[in-house]
Amino acid sequence: MKISDELLCLFSAEVREDDDRFVLEVPRREVETGSVAPGEVYRVALISRTEDSASGGTSGTGGSGGARDGPQPPVETGEIRYVEIEDLGKQGDGIARVERGYVIIVPGAEVGERVKIEVTEVKSNFAVGEVLEE
Repeated sequence: MKISDELLCLFSAEVREDDDRFVLEVPRREVETGSVAPGEVYRVALISRTEDSASGGTSGTGGSGGARDGPQPPVETGEIRYVEIEDLGKQGDGIARVERGYVIIVPGAEVGERVKIEVTEVKSNFAVGEVLEE
């Protein structure tokens, strides 16, 4: 899939029903880091989430959309995102935190950097990302 160079941010979000409308929430970090601003109008593209065929998917009506065996990681392998490195791990790798405090380990990144990464590995309690741009 080709992703436009005009992409401001990329994140996963659940579509939820709110009275007579459906809502996608923009993560707070996208506003705090300046990717998007409240009150502005943006073009939104929705990309189908790919699932393992054995998992059964989560696209049906009703339900929680992700309550298989508890909360699922907020990132997927191959996902591109901008993250801010907040800390260094024991082996010197950059540490970024995203939704719900989920950790992404980014080798070669330094504290304070905002980097574009590709998620290369996803585990239940952390992910690993490779720097694409600084």
